[in-house]
Amino acid sequence: MSKLKIKPLADRVLVKPLAAETKTASGLFIPDSAKEKPQQGVVVAVGKGTKDEPTTVKVGDVILYGKFAGTELKLNNSDYLIMRESDIFAII
Repeated sequence: MSKLKIKPLADRVLVKPLAAETKTASGLFIPDSAKEKPQQGVVVAVGKGTKDEPTTVKVGDVILYGKFAGTELKLNNSDYLIMRESDIFAII
């Protein structure tokens, strides 16, 4: 992966969503139309936080976030999400 030249501001976090499951536990393949949006991702870049609350996640953390959290964007032909740290539920 090439180095991204993007730095989120304040409490924002840039996330690379992990791929959605393509197969069920019983071995059935899921068609693209039935796949759910992924809710896990890897933190790629973080802002410094606000003056009252510094950022708690760091680059490389695998996180859980809300299904409709963040704003989708495309950088260097890859999909990313940029969201506030408050949209993150947990670090895995």
